[in-house]
Order: sequence, then C-alpha cells, then structure tokens
Amino acid sequence: MPESTIAYYVCAILSFVPALVLHEVAHGFAAYKLGDPTAKKAGRLSLNPLKHIDPFGTVILPLLLMIMNWPIFGYAKPVPYNPGYFKDPRKGDAITGLAGPCANLCLAAAAALLAWALAGVAPLLAQTMPGLYFYYLFLPMFCLINLYLMFFNLIPIPPLDGSSIIALFIPVKYLPKWYSIQQYAFPVFMICVIALPWLIGINPFSWYLDATAGNLADLMLPPGVR
Repeated sequence: MPESTIAYYVCAILSFVPALVLHEVAHGFAAYKLGDPTAKKAGRLSLNPLKHIDPFGTVILPLLLMIMNWPIFGYAKPVPYNPGYFKDPRKGDAITGLAGPCANLCLAAAAALLAWALAGVAPLLAQTMPGLYFYYLFLPMFCLINLYLMFFNLIPIPPLDGSSIIALFIPVKYLPKWYSIQQYAFPVFMICVIALPWLIGINPFSWYLDATAGNLADLMLPPGVR
C-alpha cells in the first residue's frame, strides 16, 4: 500500500474518532448541565473512545464511504439522556441536540485557526513528510470531517440532532409520542442514506455536504491548504 494511502487512512481515523467522541460527550455534558445525570451515570462523559464506538457507525460505515469516495460521516453510540429531568423538556432537548454539532464546529474552527497560524511556516513544514501530511492532509481533513458531521447532524429529521429543533414546536403532551418515533426512525434513515443513493445512482446527501461543509471549509482554511 502506498505511503500516501496509509497517511490518508491514519489521518482519517485521527480526525473521525475525536470528532465523534467529542460530539457525543457534548450531548451528555449539555444534558448534565441541564440537570440530567443519565449520561454521567452511564459513563458517557468520558473521552475514552471505547465508551462511544459503535461497530457499524464508527468503523464500517466511514470505511464504506471512503471506499466509495463519498463524504465521510458516521455516528457513535447515542448518549442516553432523559428529557424528564429538564425544567423545559422542549428547550432542553434542543440544547442537548445542538450541543454535538456545536462541538464539531468548534473543532473545525480550531483546526482552521491552527492552519492559519502555521501558514507562514508551511513551506518549512512541507520539507518533511510528517509536516507535509500534518499541514496539508490532517488539518484540512480534521476541519472538513467535523463540518461534515455538523451539517449531517443538523438535517432536521429523526434521528439526527436537527430533529430536536422540531420538538420546540410540538405540544408537551405529544412529546412522548415524538420520542417513540425517533427510536424507530434510525433504520429507515440509514436505508435512505446508504442504500437508496446506491440504488438510484444519485446521492443528495453528498451534494448537500459538499455545498455546506465543503464550501465552509474552503472559507475557513488558508488558500491552497484544501
């Protein structure tokens, strides 16, 4: 396997795993600060990736997407939380849901800021293979993958984080029904994300992520980095 291919997969793993872990920890931490101890009791406020890895969503799905040359996204084991602990269940649900995408935006911004800070010494970094891969491969990939995860999860349909916004407009008495629908929405959604584009040969999710995350990454990163 060529060195560049190995470097690509290493950088992808080093970008993707922290992005997913901090995304999930942010959900649990937000819920905890709002009065819900569920995630903390389950040990899901840990930064240990083994606490959060889902075999399919964290490993198999991203590898499939890399092989198919599609935008890389995936998921970890959802952090458990109980809206019943929130003073305002709808608002608490929205804050908890949006905490994950906000964490990914912060991580993407950190990578972009570091890239700008190192822009002046980029020619020196490029003289060594580790420096070359770090600046021109890892930093833009870390930024882009976090933006992919952010925009993917902001799609306002169950079971993605963006669907928590819908809860703001649902009467409280209907929230239990809404949460029960979310529990069964995931298999259907994954069929739409993976199987349907493969069958029809058109991937609207790829277009959406390129138009949102791709263009934002171009704006955030220094010229010539991505």
